[in-house]
Amino acid sequence: MNNVIEISHLTKSYGKNRGVIDVSLKVEEGDIFGFIGPNGAGKSTTIRSMLGFLKFKEGSIKILGMDSVKDREKILREVGYMPSEAWFYNTMKVSEVIKYAADVRGIDCSREAEMLCERLKVDKNKRIKELSLGNRKKVSIVCAMQHKPKLFIFDEPTGGLDPLMQRTFFELIEEYVSKGTTCLLSTHVLSEVNKYCRNAAIMREGRLTMLESSQIDDDTFLKFYED
Repeated sequence: MNNVIEISHLTKSYGKNRGVIDVSLKVEEGDIFGFIGPNGAGKSTTIRSMLGFLKFKEGSIKILGMDSVKDREKILREVGYMPSEAWFYNTMKVSEVIKYAADVRGIDCSREAEMLCERLKVDKNKRIKELSLGNRKKVSIVCAMQHKPKLFIFDEPTGGLDPLMQRTFFELIEEYVSKGTTCLLSTHVLSEVNKYCRNAAIMREGRLTMLESSQIDDDTFLKFYED
């Protein structure tokens, strides 16, 4: 099985403030990988380093076999990234945002976008400023999924989604993964990892601890949170 993500001894600091320290991580093709930890643990810093949004001090990162620094543009074409903040231009219509996200990639995603909007109950005629947090999240999910990428990276995706939409979201992930996609799910919701993820890692105070699939349960997570 090929590794879709390979992080080796990643270190990123912000002066006196902690970033991430000596992080090493591998995610195999076809995995739904839970990346869990409290706010401020270093999850978003790791993800932004992976995607080339942050320059890191030490270590190396390979995504889909490509170097995260040298091959950044190629990597971004093959990744569906959903940041934790679902920010868009307030005056744009939902349909315009979704089409813009596809046009940036130079591909026609209209058929897949239509399916996703129907499943997630997205109103394409509304303007972004009219949407609740949950509905903005759904637009962000469509933008991340519509080009059928080889790798999903979701950063706190389910905040604001009602339970039905949360279930639909994970059903979609499982459907894409069954067709060959890999998913990295960053979250602080223990139950999501316990229910949906096959393997996981815990970030705490900038350091990472890997877990085997057999260790994914609430008692294990709480132990790491409380120690």
